[in-house]
Amino acid sequence: MYAAFRTGHPGGMTESPRYAGIVLAGGAARRLSGADKPELRVGGISLLGRAIEALAGADPVVVCGPRRPGYDAVVWTREAVPGAGPVAALAAGLEAVGDAEIVVLLAADLPGVRRSTVDRLRSTVASADGAVLVDAAGERQWLVSAWRTAAVREAMPERPENASLRRTLGGLRIAEVAAEPGESDDIDTPEDLEKHR
Repeated sequence: MYAAFRTGHPGGMTESPRYAGIVLAGGAARRLSGADKPELRVGGISLLGRAIEALAGADPVVVCGPRRPGYDAVVWTREAVPGAGPVAALAAGLEAVGDAEIVVLLAADLPGVRRSTVDRLRSTVASADGAVLVDAAGERQWLVSAWRTAAVREAMPERPENASLRRTLGGLRIAEVAAEPGESDDIDTPEDLEKHR
């Protein structure tokens, strides 16, 4: 249940709680003419592949969205009602993470997300129920976050379809993590895509 890793102390070991990853890879991408946004490539890798790479070390990595070929190491799931929004997708993902103490939640359209992003969020959860990336404008990026799994499960509404992620999780004790340049960017429009290509 716990993975050990080395600390900075010679010969020292400490326990780090096992964490899971949930990637939300649904959505209609209307502003991208219905393109399969998670499969768009930036820097030689798909956006979905970039999110999965950022979650290296997560067990399991759960992708909520239509099954796509080429991602053999992930667990696939769907909302009970496909297209019912991020809270419904999160609810489906939570059913697949088992007893992981921490869950990292990522969107599948983040060209700047990195393993270091995930590491900073995970380390910050120690002092709260959740840690959320905050962009340069001070806006919380709910789909770049890490949570105590038990706290999220407790906060989930009975009917998650079309519920607001901010309202669902906003009442928890949240620590904010300042985004590094580009880290909170997402791809919503053709212009966003060109900027990052």
